[in-house]
Amino acid sequence: MSEIASRVIAECRRIAAMSEEQGRTTRRFLTPAMQAVHDHLRARMEALGMTVRVDAAGNLHGLWRPANAPARRLLIGSHIDTVPDAGAFDGVLGVVMALEFVELAKEMQLPLAIELIAFSDEEGVRFGIPFIGSRAVAGRFDHSLLERKDADGITMADAIRAFGLDPALMEEATLDENAAGLLEIHIEQGPVLEAEKLSVAAVTTIVGQTRLSLEFAGEANHAGTTPMKLRRDALAAAAEWIGGVEQLARSTDGLVATVGKIAVEPNAGNVIPGKATVSLDVRHAWDSVRSGAVKQLLENAQGIAERRGIAVQHQVQLEQPAVPMDERLTSFVTDAIEAAGMPVKRMTSGAGHDSMVLAARVPTTMLFLRSPGGLSHHPGEAVLEEDVDAALSVGRFFLNRAAADIR
Repeated sequence: MSEIASRVIAECRRIAAMSEEQGRTTRRFLTPAMQAVHDHLRARMEALGMTVRVDAAGNLHGLWRPANAPARRLLIGSHIDTVPDAGAFDGVLGVVMALEFVELAKEMQLPLAIELIAFSDEEGVRFGIPFIGSRAVAGRFDHSLLERKDADGITMADAIRAFGLDPALMEEATLDENAAGLLEIHIEQGPVLEAEKLSVAAVTTIVGQTRLSLEFAGEANHAGTTPMKLRRDALAAAAEWIGGVEQLARSTDGLVATVGKIAVEPNAGNVIPGKATVSLDVRHAWDSVRSGAVKQLLENAQGIAERRGIAVQHQVQLEQPAVPMDERLTSFVTDAIEAAGMPVKRMTSGAGHDSMVLAARVPTTMLFLRSPGGLSHHPGEAVLEEDVDAALSVGRFFLNRAAADIR
């Protein structure tokens, strides 16, 4: 199967060139770069004999339904948007692999209908809110999001209209009762499989996430004339707090916490910062541990602010509980891994995925592929041909099991 694996990797790299930026892969929700990906994938789907449509959230759907297939169908998909300066495989690999799984089902003459979904937005880069595409498909889209604006002042509703879609038809994106289950194929985005010298793994749980922003508000003043003891330095307060974030995460098993974004005002070298706004991302497989950590960190921020004579406030942007994958569908994955002659690895996903949103609507499972170097959200992101081959072998057994189960 190495020829197919080579084709998969080349296809992902071809799609990576469909970008908003020359020399970098950046593809946000409903931009012209995404339209280019739609056009490319549509041509491939239609060549396979699939029926293609785009829903009001910009998700691209392709349906393969052989004549002897039942009404119920298997969903396979992932996302096609990226972070800025991304790699070629996050999300896109799952869509390209879904096409290959359709090829396999066709070759094996399975009585199985497959719907491929290329989700329009998982990363949340353009409008600051993730999972736009999968929220719509899961029937969980909040219409107030349509008024959110991007960095250019364009509302989400206008972006949807500019893509030739109608935001008033959002409910039509919701899955019907004939969706039997979802498989998402994805790179691990971490170092575990590489450390254990494994190609693939079955995901059992996607960790819970809290994302929020904190604003430390002090007083801007002259850097040369204001004594240290009289300063109300917002950035210094934020820096002290950030050190505590790392300390707590390092001392709590399984907890990861990240401050990845800082905005400082007035942001001048000779002015004491009057305002510092920072992000916080906290994740853990157990919701009680995550929520306890967030509570402690917010209390720490308040204590630092009071001691330094400044104010602090926070705004929650995402509160996502941990999501277990469907046990039965996941057993299909683990059985397929074993049948393909590989060690069975079950693991937790530390990253969020469209699957965590769809799991509330339809039985959902995930198959991870090794990430060389543990790299993701990085131009150096890669996939090994041997791991794609392994996933295709797993796919044959998984599709056979799904075809026998879905009636």
